[in-house]
Amino acid sequence: MGQSTPTGGNWNTGPAPGTAPLSSGGDGTGGAVGTFFAAVLLVVTGCLAIFQGIAAIAEDDVYARLGSYVFEFDLTAWGWIHLIVGLVVVLTGVGLFLGSNVARGAGIALASLSIIVNFLWLPYQPWWSIIIIAIDVFIIWSLCTSWSHKPA
Repeated sequence: MGQSTPTGGNWNTGPAPGTAPLSSGGDGTGGAVGTFFAAVLLVVTGCLAIFQGIAAIAEDDVYARLGSYVFEFDLTAWGWIHLIVGLVVVLTGVGLFLGSNVARGAGIALASLSIIVNFLWLPYQPWWSIIIIAIDVFIIWSLCTSWSHKPA
């Protein structure tokens, strides 16, 4: 004779309310898919930032020369900022492919930093910045919603 719960069911029939992982799939793969999606986006946006930085450092005619701007840096300085941020973002994306929880937290922080950097970059390339900001929002959303609460 087994013990029954106060509601008439059996003990240990599933996870307690509020303790289920935050994955979107019933088979537990939703978190892996979201993390993989974010890792791919991090690598892609990191590579784009690297190319953006190289173009700014080379001081081509790619970027318009601006007059007075509140957050004015030399174009070369902006290039180095984008290059360094892009390299770190690519490394973080590779860390996510390897399954690092530290890379997950760093990915959220770096995508947030990328949003700020691209907001400040708006006068130089407005459409490009808006697209990268939208991708960064997807990265943050994907990393936050796919984070499971399983012990390491």
